Amino acid sequence: MPASPLSGQRHFRLQDDFQPEMGMYQLLPFRFIPLDAKQYVLTNFVGEYCVVERESLQALVAKTLRPGSTAYGALKSRQFFFEAGETSALHLLATKYRTKQAPLAEFTSLHMIVPTLRCNTSCIYCQVSHKSAATASCDMTEATADRAIDFMFRSPSSCLKLEFQGGEPLLNFDMVRYIVESTRRREEQAGRNVSIVICSNLSLISEPILQFCKKNEVQFSTSLDGPRDLHNHNRPSADFDSYDQTLIGIRRVRDALGISAVSALMTTTQASLSRPKDIVDEYVGQGFKSIFLRPINPYGFASKAGAMTHYSTAEWVEFYKTALDYIIDLNIRGIRIREEYTALLLRRILTPYGTGYVDLQSPAGIGISGILFNHDGNVYASDESRMLAEMGDPHFRLGNLRQDNYEDMMLSDVLVDTLKETMTEGVPGCSDCGFQPYCGSDPVRHYRLQGDIVGFKPTSEFCERHMALFRHIIGILDGGSCASDILKGWMY
Repeated sequence: MPASPLSGQRHFRLQDDFQPEMGMYQLLPFRFIPLDAKQYVLTNFVGEYCVVERESLQALVAKTLRPGSTAYGALKSRQFFFEAGETSALHLLATKYRTKQAPLAEFTSLHMIVPTLRCNTSCIYCQVSHKSAATASCDMTEATADRAIDFMFRSPSSCLKLEFQGGEPLLNFDMVRYIVESTRRREEQAGRNVSIVICSNLSLISEPILQFCKKNEVQFSTSLDGPRDLHNHNRPSADFDSYDQTLIGIRRVRDALGISAVSALMTTTQASLSRPKDIVDEYVGQGFKSIFLRPINPYGFASKAGAMTHYSTAEWVEFYKTALDYIIDLNIRGIRIREEYTALLLRRILTPYGTGYVDLQSPAGIGISGILFNHDGNVYASDESRMLAEMGDPHFRLGNLRQDNYEDMMLSDVLVDTLKETMTEGVPGCSDCGFQPYCGSDPVRHYRLQGDIVGFKPTSEFCERHMALFRHIIGILDGGSCASDILKGWMY
């Protein structure tokens, strides 16, 4: 049988024949920062990241990165460079950037209302310098509430959220009722949807309150700082056992409104630092599927009592790491619980979508993501701004509902100037940081601690804390273990 004319010839070319020549690529903007002693995190301006060895980083910049290598493929697929004649990478990068910046057009979604400054507990870290339960002079009036509701419905946001803060809002439940009913009427007239949450210690929960909340689809957020002794140490009351009342309230809300109708968060004090596992176990034992590990804020009683200075940022980071590692271990063992701040950071790291979290935005989220209406009509750019004013410094006060209109307050110099100064893409110490795409700006905290809304980044505890968190989380993600898979599952 005669041989085929193609006998001995290759039918297909080798894969290497299609590889581009060495150095035939154009770099796109990116930043880098050490992950550890050997590896670097590279990020582009939409937040795509790669972890590479120092040699690969040097080769990328020198355009000697070998086509076909693992690093070449990973960096190309995440738009760190594009090859000659290629346009898809630029179009994809532009789409991701538009998606990332889209929340800016939504403007203010979270509107916080303080119906009263009165409170029936004496938390050692109270950020507001609350008043006693008998001080009725710090209650909101209906006229002020009407103006706050009008203000909220001026927002163009497609997703409005109303959150009652305090004090203890249930000490002025008549005002809470008035605002909720007025909001629901306006909501129907305007064709808008408003989610409503009451932040409460739950000690005043009653059947009429629960039935009202069920009818009006109102949910609750509370504080649970850990086991009985720790919770009562942090959140004491002269009138009742704070821990018992919190658990009773949680159970009653769940029974009346559903298991997901109440969430909880904790605040870390010095007494908390040695007990991360006890705190997580308390949340698991009480049936929560999530926990928010929150450091203390430098406002109100927390500042006056010195609670802020009782531990360093480094100590809190170690507390967080121990708690997070324990939470991951619980998940590996089949016990489902999520750390909420980690979930926020993961969304920033792994997706082009925003979180709505005020502290993780550029420009700063104060005013344009969240705003607060105090009981006296004063309007503040954030809850922390209100806390600062309670300490005698109203720097971030935007105006008053009785005197100023929406345009005056949202275009006030204090807000506009703050937003201009907090674009982290151009802030010294942020613009060249490898974690810039994931981070944000906290001008109120920097102003409080450093006397400047931008802050000095080398000594900023905000920067120290977030850089440590980003390194820890990315280190877990890059490890490719069960822990990495668990973290990725927390985004959904």
